[in-house]
Amino acid sequence: MAGSRGLPLLLLVPQLFLGPVLPVRAPVFGRSDTPTLSPEENEFVEEENQPVLVLSSEEPELGPATIDCPRDCACSQEGVVDCGGIDLREFPGDLPEHTNHLSLQNNQLEKIYPEELSRLQRLETLNLQNNRLTSRGLPEEAFEHLTSLNYLYLANNKLTLAPRFLPNALISVDFAANYLTKIYGLTFGQKPNLRSVYLHNNKLADAGLPDHMFNGSSNVEILILSSNFLRHVPKHLPPALYKLHLKNNKLEKIPPGAFSELSNLRELYLQNNYLTDEGLDNETFWKLSSLEYLDLSSNNLSRVPAGLPRSLVLLHLEKNVIQSVEADVLTPIRNLEYLLLHSNQLQAKGIHPLAFQGLKKLHTVHLYNNALERVPSGLPRRVRTLMILHNQITGIGREDFATTYFLEELNLSYNRITSPQMHRDAFRKLRLLRSLDLSGNRLQTLPPGLPKNVHVLKVKRNELAALARGALAGMAQLRELYLTGNRLRSRALGPRAWVDLAGLQLLDIAGNQLTEVPEGLPPSLEYLYLQNNKISAVPANAFDSTPNLKGIFLRFNKLAVGSVVESAFRRLKHLQVLDIEGNFEFGNGSKDRGHKDEEEEEEEEEEDEEEETR
Repeated sequence: MAGSRGLPLLLLVPQLFLGPVLPVRAPVFGRSDTPTLSPEENEFVEEENQPVLVLSSEEPELGPATIDCPRDCACSQEGVVDCGGIDLREFPGDLPEHTNHLSLQNNQLEKIYPEELSRLQRLETLNLQNNRLTSRGLPEEAFEHLTSLNYLYLANNKLTLAPRFLPNALISVDFAANYLTKIYGLTFGQKPNLRSVYLHNNKLADAGLPDHMFNGSSNVEILILSSNFLRHVPKHLPPALYKLHLKNNKLEKIPPGAFSELSNLRELYLQNNYLTDEGLDNETFWKLSSLEYLDLSSNNLSRVPAGLPRSLVLLHLEKNVIQSVEADVLTPIRNLEYLLLHSNQLQAKGIHPLAFQGLKKLHTVHLYNNALERVPSGLPRRVRTLMILHNQITGIGREDFATTYFLEELNLSYNRITSPQMHRDAFRKLRLLRSLDLSGNRLQTLPPGLPKNVHVLKVKRNELAALARGALAGMAQLRELYLTGNRLRSRALGPRAWVDLAGLQLLDIAGNQLTEVPEGLPPSLEYLYLQNNKISAVPANAFDSTPNLKGIFLRFNKLAVGSVVESAFRRLKHLQVLDIEGNFEFGNGSKDRGHKDEEEEEEEEEEDEEEETR
């Protein structure tokens, strides 16, 4: 038999990153081989999820004789000079005077003298990130004459002190991933055009920030102070802020009025701090009338805070120690769409039956990794995605989902649900359900009354030994069925088991106890997963009923030389992947195969007799 066909190769090309992610349309530029981001920067870029802005897909052409251009750099007639990633150890001395965009990123620069920059008075963008610049090597007056400078990138250097003076024309400044301990009053003050400031991944403590850090810079919209050593929210924040990052600090409480002037704030990130119930009061967030995104995850909260803004759309409360959701803390938030409460200490009795009342826009609720012993009552009526996996639920009652008519995705996996404790009418109202996950429970049989309209059904890693006749009856819309890691045997799968699955495209029965390819599979099937079973032969008619198969996975079975009939695959015109690796009897080691098979068959017969006796 010919060797198995290889899987198609999917080549993923990472998007080129050519400068910090900006909230404004800044002219970020650089060579295609620069720069390499630190892990902290990568995390930040993913978190921000903003588009990367590149002026051109082509590098500037090497300067002709009429343009002075430093060696190994690229220059353009428009004043763009790219000297990034060429191992510079000194500031280039022969830069064109008309340079307005200069990239020196990814080099080895340790110092810059003021006179080297003073003649570049047209400079609008200066990219110095990923060098070795220290505060001693960057004098306070270094940028004094750059009166047109709008964008300054100094991320990933070795600065311990921010420059005392920066040009008043600045729009965006990036000092991320340095060693900053001190910001001066005029570092960011008196800059009316300033819109974004990046200070994450430094060593800033409260004493290192002036009280009026943004005095005269009231138009700042984005301030990133994540991953520092702050114990208090900075004072006198700019009123124009719409995005504020304070995650990964040491905040224990937020004093009254800390956010009272931030009526334009839309996103507030406070995760990974030390906030407690006592550290927040009913008015902490009350004045944030525009806030849509609030992240309080990974703190020390034991209850959902009161007084949350009514404007919230997405609320992160995961990874706290929350034990209760009171009746009236969430109900005023009528715009709430996403509620993430996973990885807390919630029991069903800790969630008030009226906790979600009136939340008509709430469509996604995460309650996984809690201590729920049953499905909470009073679930949001319009919830579409409900994640309650990894809890301690032992059964599903008749009325548990009686009012969640709009539910489309329900994940009940990795609980303690048994077949007798699942009511046959539990899913009767879920006519819009498309995905149901019951994996990792203790089901001995497929529960009766499964929704007929589901497209994806997962019952992996349970205790299924057979598929009862009619267990999948009427499920013509089912597209994917996962039965991986159960105890299914070939004799327990009759040819009529799949008769109603007219739309099935993927069937996964890997990791069971099958000894042969199942019979009577639906013609619509495209992918068949049979790996890690005990299949010892593939007869000529094995796939007669499934002419549309694209992938067959038979690795780690007990196939031997001569037990696979090649003609079984001839009618499969669409077959792209045939995986038979890990069948060690191919080519050798098959002498004792017959004797071992007889022993295993005898063991299976004995087990069957024991089950019948029970």
